Amino acid sequence: MDDKRFIADAMLGKLVKWLRVLGIDVVYDPRATDAQLVCQAAQEDRILLTRDRRLAARRGTHRRLLIDSDYYHEQVCQVVQRFGLEPEIRVFTRCLRCNTPLCTVSLTAVAAKVPPYVAATQTPFKHCATCDRVYWGGTHRENMLRQLRVMLGARCPSRPQPLQ
Repeated sequence: MDDKRFIADAMLGKLVKWLRVLGIDVVYDPRATDAQLVCQAAQEDRILLTRDRRLAARRGTHRRLLIDSDYYHEQVCQVVQRFGLEPEIRVFTRCLRCNTPLCTVSLTAVAAKVPPYVAATQTPFKHCATCDRVYWGGTHRENMLRQLRVMLGARCPSRPQPLQ
């Protein structure tokens, strides 16, 4: 998957979140200039995702994808289909905030960082070593999986993706 790493422009915040939910490596800094995006994409060999036609056409932008839709669910579908990401999907393995791969941790490692009810009712826990965020399953997880099934199934009929 090293050749399927991305960087996204400021217009694609929701797309970034959902690609990270899928476990896809996407760098995102909404304050980055076009020149910074192009430079970082080249330096880190990332594919630039953008809604900006001028940025997509800019010289020096070696690998890029102009995102067609204004709607994040269609954007996710476009990226997954265009780059054949189905085999790469590892749901809930990246930090949604900072893109770092998550580590599974014990309750004792995160007990002080989660509400008591969560500590008593949830397992497993995942932790981001970079921003110290803790993740666990719950109703939000099921809601996100439902949305992903719609995005990757109904909206991408040629590429249905079973998710657990």
